[in-house]
Amino acid sequence: MATAAPEPSTSTAPPPPALNAGSAKVQRIVDDIAALTLLEAADLVSQLKTRLNIQEIAMPAASAGPAAVAAAPVEAAEEEKPKEKTIFSVKLEKFDAASKAKIIKEIKAIVPNMNLVEAKKFVESAPKVIKENVPKEEAEKLKKTFTDLGATIVLE
Repeated sequence: MATAAPEPSTSTAPPPPALNAGSAKVQRIVDDIAALTLLEAADLVSQLKTRLNIQEIAMPAASAGPAAVAAAPVEAAEEEKPKEKTIFSVKLEKFDAASKAKIIKEIKAIVPNMNLVEAKKFVESAPKVIKENVPKEEAEKLKKTFTDLGATIVLE
């Protein structure tokens, strides 16, 4: 007599929740996004923010109580008016064709985990944000470096 195969033990991880028929497209998108490299995922996020016109917002600290959270927007609005902007995005607008190789090498050096081919594609797809959330001093330094190489840089 042949015996039936033993039932799987309950110690294994539960299967993922069943998808309804309408979410096959969503599942394909999730699979595609999961296969992206970190650099590609960052590029996807920035393109989605641009296309969907999503603004960056600051999240309140989780440790603050309800009264502190309610008072924070009023204080922030008062502080923003006189404050000078201190955090910038460094954007490559355009570049001189003669200095393209130098700019590609500089991009490769600045952006971590970027190879030469990715750096070339990055530069050729200008205008493109090089770095986001950069302090003013570093942003000015990057702008000077790229301007000296023949690129047009905008601080946003």
